[in-house]
Amino acid sequence: MSRRTFPLTAVDAFLVTARFLNLTHAARELCLTQSAVSRKIAALEAWFGFALFERHARGLHLTPQGAALLPELQQSYGELIRTAEQARHKQSVVRLKAPTCAMRWLLPKLMQLEKTLPEVQVALTTTTGHGVSFKTEPFDAAIVFGAQNRGGDALFEEALTPVVSAALAGDAPLTLDALSRFTFLHPTRDKTDWRLWLSQQPPPLPVMRKNQHFDTMDLAISAAIQGFGIAIADVKLVEEDLRAGRLLRPFQESVKTGASYRLMIREQPDDAAPLLAFRQALLTLS
Repeated sequence: MSRRTFPLTAVDAFLVTARFLNLTHAARELCLTQSAVSRKIAALEAWFGFALFERHARGLHLTPQGAALLPELQQSYGELIRTAEQARHKQSVVRLKAPTCAMRWLLPKLMQLEKTLPEVQVALTTTTGHGVSFKTEPFDAAIVFGAQNRGGDALFEEALTPVVSAALAGDAPLTLDALSRFTFLHPTRDKTDWRLWLSQQPPPLPVMRKNQHFDTMDLAISAAIQGFGIAIADVKLVEEDLRAGRLLRPFQESVKTGASYRLMIREQPDDAAPLLAFRQALLTLS
């Protein structure tokens, strides 16, 4: 027989049989019949050109050649199994940095990516910052936010609109001046976002008597879901909440701020294929 016809599947049968020195026990371990195990061992013996076992009435014994071959085959076969297992479980990791304000949009996308790209594992790091420096930070990709960022791939532009829980809104349609009775939830420590949206609306405008300020838009949105007040939020970031009915959008008008979310990719990564696959998949889902 040539090297190409080496009966590799018979090696496992030999190793198990050598451990038990009993065909019945070996067959049970391998989930085969005794005759099938015997045929595998016979094929291996034919390839080597010498017997591996001596058959006795009380069981099997390794021949001198079989005993000498056993430890080497055990080591080699074990290495083969370990290599195969590592390859099977190995995943390509993409280290992603993203601002917490993008989580409501990003997490559903990552859940979809797990299904479409199971071989790529995304190691996510969240931050309250909005930028990235690939020279000093250990990331392969980043979602950045701001008005000055123009590199990378555009994901979506920020467009603001008020959102409120159904319980707090009530049954009657909301008017602008009726908003004065709500607590205004601000995603920053100032009132910039609400003032920008209100500046595009006709009078009479509401008076912001009661206000709560948060460090991130995500926190303001969460507070709105719980009925704490009415928040100003990015349309994309609340898509899932609107679809699920956790929030209502009482006004169809939205105002673009000039800022956008963009995907940045490290130049010359060690392994470009998983990173490019991740980029393409995320852009397709955007």
